[in-house]
Amino acid sequence: MKKAVPFFLQILCFSSIIFGCTSNQQTDQVWQKGNLHTHSFWSDGDDFPEMIVQWYKDHNYQFVAISDHNTLADSERWYALTESDRQHKVLEKYIESFGTWVETKGDTNSTRVRLKTFDEYRGKLAQKDSFLIIRSEEVTSSFEKKPIHINVTNIQEKIEPVRANSVVEVMQKTLDIVNAQREKLGIPMFAHINHPNFGYGISTEDIKQLNGERFFEVYNGHPAVNNLGNEVFDSTEQMWDIINIHYYQQDKPLLLGIATDDSHNYHEFSENKSNSGRGWVMVNAKTLDASSLIKAMETGDFYASTGVKLKTIQKTKKKLSVTIAAGGEGAYEIVFLGYKKRDDRVRELKRVSGTTASYVFQEEDAFVRAKVISDTPKSSPVGTSELQQAWVQPVIVQK
Repeated sequence: MKKAVPFFLQILCFSSIIFGCTSNQQTDQVWQKGNLHTHSFWSDGDDFPEMIVQWYKDHNYQFVAISDHNTLADSERWYALTESDRQHKVLEKYIESFGTWVETKGDTNSTRVRLKTFDEYRGKLAQKDSFLIIRSEEVTSSFEKKPIHINVTNIQEKIEPVRANSVVEVMQKTLDIVNAQREKLGIPMFAHINHPNFGYGISTEDIKQLNGERFFEVYNGHPAVNNLGNEVFDSTEQMWDIINIHYYQQDKPLLLGIATDDSHNYHEFSENKSNSGRGWVMVNAKTLDASSLIKAMETGDFYASTGVKLKTIQKTKKKLSVTIAAGGEGAYEIVFLGYKKRDDRVRELKRVSGTTASYVFQEEDAFVRAKVISDTPKSSPVGTSELQQAWVQPVIVQK
């Protein structure tokens, strides 16, 4: 029996079928830059949350979510400094930045530092209308040693890791808990599937079976997550297209692609470390608050990026248009990809060299997305050969 889709997702599905993912035609789009996947000393990151938040503030982000594993950072916790922390002078940097805000106890050889709670560091570092800190949790589960990690953005009540009889059941139960919390509290929040190819724990077929999932990481900056797949497993971008063909055929809302840092390491920057500044989302929202950002993302009014900056994305009933922001280095290709009715795959529909391009929908088009590829390498990690990219969300062509 087909499982019922939550009411708010039925509304989103209906609007996406009639209008595409969004019918936004405005030219004065306001892009808010943010990272939705970040770790601190509250789980397996290697710095204090305030230091991490300050990094994002200093690098022209408008929002960040510190998504530590299975915690909301809402209790008293004293962190014991390790030898690695001492080598990186973690405490000295923290005190230099935050002074008497820092609380310690113990002696030189056994120093403990109180980790500030989410409410404390948000109160100190968030700035109305210019920098937002969103409560998040990476609900970290597994099935038969397969990692199953799901982020919950704007979560209000901690969700415990789910135990179940399959990968699909773990994910579905987690999604159901998120949607139930959202409906109970009346507060917008959403789940997104993290790095499905990490340990190759989550397959394309697994995600195809879900109900109520809207987002997943098409790009994750951690060096161990296998974004490109291998000869056996699909790349995350291939997964995206295959899943969306299935969702389209099932009249489900399409899956939307997020890019994230999944940052853990803040003292050494290299290709072998999980650093900040590798992947983010750009959300079209004039108001910088969690509700506005989530509303925009759920209507597909955002793009994912590893360096490419877009000026406008225009989505109408007739065409999809992309314009790259001025000031970028190098050359660009704008690639339109789409699924045609009764076809068996997503195919390249049009490729344009330059900074602006449009694709006019054809009669047989079912959904269309765009990808922008720069010939400029990413800035993080230093020396990478990976090129800057951006992913525009798929648009359902009116049926």
